[in-house]
Amino acid sequence: MRALWPALLVLLAAAPLPAAAQFNMVPPPQCPPAAPAASTTEADYRVEASRHLYECFPGRVYLGALPPLVYGVVTVEAEIDAAGRIAALNVVRKPAAEEVEPWVVAVLRRAMPFPAPVNLPGGVARFVETFFVDRSGLFQVHSLTEGQQGVPPAEAATPLLRAP
Repeated sequence: MRALWPALLVLLAAAPLPAAAQFNMVPPPQCPPAAPAASTTEADYRVEASRHLYECFPGRVYLGALPPLVYGVVTVEAEIDAAGRIAALNVVRKPAAEEVEPWVVAVLRRAMPFPAPVNLPGGVARFVETFFVDRSGLFQVHSLTEGQQGVPPAEAATPLLRAP
């Protein structure tokens, strides 16, 4: 029995952590052909690009309000060229869970081409988007989020200061 312990320890050390396993690969995207974007502002384009992501990875979208503790929060800054390709991508907020960042970057890259930003100046879109990633590997983006469990909508929250 003692001879089995070293082999067992090696197997346990090599096994991925349960939460990290979801982020070892990005599933193949199911993107429909991207039509040119109708957006005339970068804020509207961000929503259109986010909808494109949801269409590409319908099985990875967290439906409903997110749990109180989100496993990873990643904010990216992206530039989409006239062909809908990612010309530049920068992670501006890294998650505490290291495995989430490369996974989010891979999701974005696999979703190309995005809708071409034909109605924006120079045919280029620049935007910032935040990804909320659950431990299960499901995500929502800020522009399309359904909120968080146990958190009242901002308009229903009690203000900290009241006017006299």
